[in-house]
Amino acid sequence: QTQLVESGGGLVQAGGSLRLSCAASGGTFNNYAMAWFRQAPGKEREFVAGIGYSGHATTLADTVKGRFTISRDFRKDTVYLQMNSLKPEDTGVYYCAAGTAYYTSPNDYPPDFGSWGQGTQVTVSS
Repeated sequence: QTQLVESGGGLVQAGGSLRLSCAASGGTFNNYAMAWFRQAPGKEREFVAGIGYSGHATTLADTVKGRFTISRDFRKDTVYLQMNSLKPEDTGVYYCAAGTAYYTSPNDYPPDFGSWGQGTQVTVSS
């Protein structure tokens, strides 16, 4: 089973940017579709972005389209989430996940998508 370690979270003002990283180990990175989820205080975990096996296909939640970009680096076995124009409602713990399926619709990503990292906190101040 692959292990995932997220980094890059922090405190940022509204309108700012952050780039989250997720380093994978212990498995074959190419065999996994990857995704980012987030969980705000008092809310359920929700899908944010997904990327397919080759790295060409991506899916974004409607709430982050035009602001967030997901990418993956096969040389480093790492997936990234570039977050621009951040809003206070983007605050939460962001989790990286490795799964066995890529979905073209954000509504199809199941809450038990696959293996999870420990999460990284993102706080956006107004």
